[in-house]
Amino acid sequence: MSELPHVFDATTETFEAEVLQKSMQTPVLVDFWATWCGPCKTLGPMLEKLAGEFNGGFLLAKVDVDKEQEIAAAFQIRSVPTVFLVKGGQIVDGFPGAVPEGQLREFLKQHGVEPGAAANEEPVADAALPLDPHAEVMALRKAIEAEPDKAELKLDLALALLRSGAAAEAETLLDGLPANLETDDRAIRARSRLWFAALVKDAPPAEVLEAALAANPDDLRARHLLGVQQLLGGKPQAGLEQFIEMLRRDRGYEDGLPRKTLIDAFRVVDDEDLVGQYRRKMSSLLF
Repeated sequence: MSELPHVFDATTETFEAEVLQKSMQTPVLVDFWATWCGPCKTLGPMLEKLAGEFNGGFLLAKVDVDKEQEIAAAFQIRSVPTVFLVKGGQIVDGFPGAVPEGQLREFLKQHGVEPGAAANEEPVADAALPLDPHAEVMALRKAIEAEPDKAELKLDLALALLRSGAAAEAETLLDGLPANLETDDRAIRARSRLWFAALVKDAPPAEVLEAALAANPDDLRARHLLGVQQLLGGKPQAGLEQFIEMLRRDRGYEDGLPRKTLIDAFRVVDDEDLVGQYRRKMSSLLF
């Protein structure tokens, strides 16, 4: 087990909690290596050095492919070393083989991975948001009037509009965001909400979908639409349960739609304990 800060050995038992869940807040580099691998002896120490230098800007999960064959198989590892970047619970990029340190730094930079705050720096507390989304919308409109070129305020307004039910205006604002904000976690969360809303815009009512499932529990289209309706209708656990059942019945349905839907749902559900519970269920089915 590594004793270096921000570096740990990932196992099948800990992978969901230590890699997938933690990647929702902090990017995780997953280093697949082996004791007999020559290039691993070059790349591994370099990754560990950067993990220390970045001071929590990313976590480094080391996977010994001989000891953790299930994880290696799940990631379809063909050679070592192989590195994947996991953000928001899913793989966003990766590369095979040992690469120079400069290329590693560029890889991290391309994906917005920045060094963490120094140990003696105090984190800045987030300002509390107004509880009423309509009041928040009004406040943000006034702020944008004062600073019309500040794109971050428009992103904040889009999120507030979504919470107040004004999806069309929120989508227009999101479409107008500059490229550097399109990958912001808040923008990704907002896009997930919009995607769910668009899915059920013309869907049958819940009672029709429930009747379809009663007649045929394998009707995954009906199960998907019902789950989205429940998620958006203030019943997140019921919605997540439908998506987990989809994964259990056919993980490959519609090119992996059950897993993709769960990942998007995790972004829009505010209850962290509930998300953690269903991430564990998803992991137990996938690994």
